[in-house]
Amino acid sequence: MHKAFKFRLYPNKEQEVLIAKSIGCNRFVFNHFLAERKLFWEEENQTLGFNKCCLNLTQLKKELIWLKEVDSTSLQATLKDLDFAYQKFFKEKIGYPKFKSKRNLNQSYTSKNNGTAIRVVGNTVQLPKLGIVKFAKSREVDGQIVNATIRRKSSGRYYVSILVNTPVVHLPEVKQTVGIDLGIKDFAILSTGEKVANPKHYRQEELRLARLQKSLSRKKKGGSNRDKARNKVAMLHEKIANRRNDFLQKMSTKVINENQIISLEDLQVVTRLKTIN
Repeated sequence: MHKAFKFRLYPNKEQEVLIAKSIGCNRFVFNHFLAERKLFWEEENQTLGFNKCCLNLTQLKKELIWLKEVDSTSLQATLKDLDFAYQKFFKEKIGYPKFKSKRNLNQSYTSKNNGTAIRVVGNTVQLPKLGIVKFAKSREVDGQIVNATIRRKSSGRYYVSILVNTPVVHLPEVKQTVGIDLGIKDFAILSTGEKVANPKHYRQEELRLARLQKSLSRKKKGGSNRDKARNKVAMLHEKIANRRNDFLQKMSTKVINENQIISLEDLQVVTRLKTIN
């Protein structure tokens, strides 16, 4: 099965520049071939396939030399993502692919592992074109590395998600079963009678967030102080999201380890989860 490991990444200044170039080049390739496929459909009433796009990419790299500065496998992965988006659109008839914007606060690109192009060495990870990059290694990366996704958050922080192939590990069988009823006042009530309190992470930081956003609104547009204020707001949003995700991961892991069968009510769970503020 596939398993992902996510870590905080600490690139140096040169690596930050190359990450920015890689994100920009992948965004350009995605938008360029989205426009080509759209035009080809309008003129020929046919879709431009993945293989044809790869051939056109080879020619495009000869015309635009700066595309060669970044990892070539990441550009191919971008074409694969575009093709997947098209296949999903034709299958479900909803969600036509949209052009990517440089104003998107969270940017990323994915590099494939060819041989040992991506590998973990101590507290560093080797990535294509970037070389050796320091990262916060919180656990061992077990399995054969498939690819690595480098993300730049709106807070200015960098993360790497390493996808690996690893054998399925079966948990020991237990006899206990449990039913879960999602609520609002309490996050969940188990059939055992246990109540899981709603942590309301957003509500805990609401006043502080309001102050930071008010401070941001007063800063002059285009100034360095506005960038600093915007970064503080983004970091607080990221902190809230991390706390919320940590809560969900720990709870789900606990429930899975302690029960053989888990029953949930047949409702739109996503709308309920929005109450975890």
